[in-house]
Amino acid sequence: MTSSFEFPAYPAPRLSDAERDRALGQLREGAALGKLSHDTFLRRMELALVARRSEDLAVLLADLQSREGPETPWTSRLFGWVGRASAVSAGVRRAWQAERLPKLLFPHPAAGPLRIGRDPGNGLRLSHDTVSRAHAELSMRDGMWLLRDLGSTNGTTVNGRRVTGAAVVRPGDQVGFGQMSFRLSES
Repeated sequence: MTSSFEFPAYPAPRLSDAERDRALGQLREGAALGKLSHDTFLRRMELALVARRSEDLAVLLADLQSREGPETPWTSRLFGWVGRASAVSAGVRRAWQAERLPKLLFPHPAAGPLRIGRDPGNGLRLSHDTVSRAHAELSMRDGMWLLRDLGSTNGTTVNGRRVTGAAVVRPGDQVGFGQMSFRLSES
């Protein structure tokens, strides 16, 4: 006899790749149309990738359903074109800004980690109010450059995204310490 808290075990139907791809496409379209903030979009994408049932996906997409009815193929193509065009303009804007930023040269790997901040004892001293005393550290690990935030007040960014913990960086990346920005370079 089973108690009222036990349920018979039925295998949950597995999500197909097509269902997951459709959901991811709807999330991308919702973000492109401004129906989702960037953070909400990223979180829902993560949840869609680990969802196990169709109902889980339906919950993630419920507020994106159009009240006017399904979109026509023409409007889908238009939204797709606008999304691609805006991605190109954002890329051009980023490239234009990156060229105008001052260079931050990678240190010699044998020199050890480069500490960045307002404190005079740092290897790179930045005297700006938005930079913490011990703001960040740039170091080489396993052949990769890592930028680690040291608990700064105003944050460390790589290509516009805030670093929590450490991030792999490469030449050409835009890095920010508070309101100061640089472009990483090997020479």
